[in-house]
Amino acid sequence: MLRSTHKPLIAHVLFRLGTGGLENGLVNLINTLPDDKYRHAVICMTDYTDFRNRINSDAVQVYCLNKKPGQDLGVYLRLWRLLREIKPDILHTRNLSALEAQLPGLLAGVKCRVHGEHGRDIDDIDGTHWRYVLLRRCFRPFVQRYIPMSKDLENWLLKQIKVQERKITQVYNGVDLNRFKVNEAKPLSLLPIEFRDSGLLLIGTVGRLDPVKDQITLVQAFVYLLKNNPDLSRNLRLVIVGDGVLLDALQKLVREADIDHLVWFAGERHDVADIMQTLDLFVLPSINEGISNTILEAMASALAVVATKVGGNSELVVEGHTGYLVAKQDPVAMAAAFERYLLRPELLVLHGQLGRERVVSKFSLTRMMADYRAIYDKLLLECVLN
Repeated sequence: MLRSTHKPLIAHVLFRLGTGGLENGLVNLINTLPDDKYRHAVICMTDYTDFRNRINSDAVQVYCLNKKPGQDLGVYLRLWRLLREIKPDILHTRNLSALEAQLPGLLAGVKCRVHGEHGRDIDDIDGTHWRYVLLRRCFRPFVQRYIPMSKDLENWLLKQIKVQERKITQVYNGVDLNRFKVNEAKPLSLLPIEFRDSGLLLIGTVGRLDPVKDQITLVQAFVYLLKNNPDLSRNLRLVIVGDGVLLDALQKLVREADIDHLVWFAGERHDVADIMQTLDLFVLPSINEGISNTILEAMASALAVVATKVGGNSELVVEGHTGYLVAKQDPVAMAAAFERYLLRPELLVLHGQLGRERVVSKFSLTRMMADYRAIYDKLLLECVLN
């Protein structure tokens, strides 16, 4: 049995610790769970970036297994040895890229094993790829508790992966309401000089520039809107925060439309909470999502949201109340949603206020922490009793 003085160690396994929603949620969880109750270790199947510096405690060890591209069976031996060495009480893997760590965890004697599903990538948008479905089903016996981030993912686990309902506990992401908040004055000094006019209306997005995030559709919608309403170029601007493989394609689209002066590619930023406060409307054009941290952060910043009707987005954005939902990869529909706000700018304020209230009541970081702690506590108790 666990001694009363023993602080359980949770080993969090993920593909890579870098900028991203999954990683942001992990860091928030580690920083929020009471450190007198749990210890943490982070195991990266590949490596990490300076994003690891967002972990507040120096006591949290971050390990790299340096998985090679393609098949690297040796990584599972290295993982097994590491788990035997650090002896975690709970193994918590995240997404398909870390699911196979469940078997080394079992063989290393880790009794409590959890797996989180945060969303799917571009090569398996609807979660029906036969190879990935088979892999997930093969690993079902090793997982004691599944934690999907959305009701959409929960239903997929039940229907497609055939996970027993008793093994699933759905948990929504939470947002730090102290970091993402509402300020009376916009921090315009963060923007390029030509974007600092208080009379401008700024449409913005935050996220890695990746096909699954589909910022291409956002730029196409912006171009379509301006083409049909040329006068808007005087007071409408687009802010794209993030870096990734789509950058060149996005910049080419902007150049071809001759709107370089209307679009700011801000790159990867560490002051996203402040950047959010400069925006008037937040957009998430993704092809697929679990539960979007950036939507929650935007709503916490009292921003109205236009998002695609995919994954868990409709569980966050209330249509016509906190924002609008549009079909994915449909720039015309997205431009129409922008136009609704331009025609009735008072809705930007109203929907933003209602979004903030919704986040405070349902999606706080405190609530997320309490949900995870309840899962960990219950699983530990079950392991002791068994």
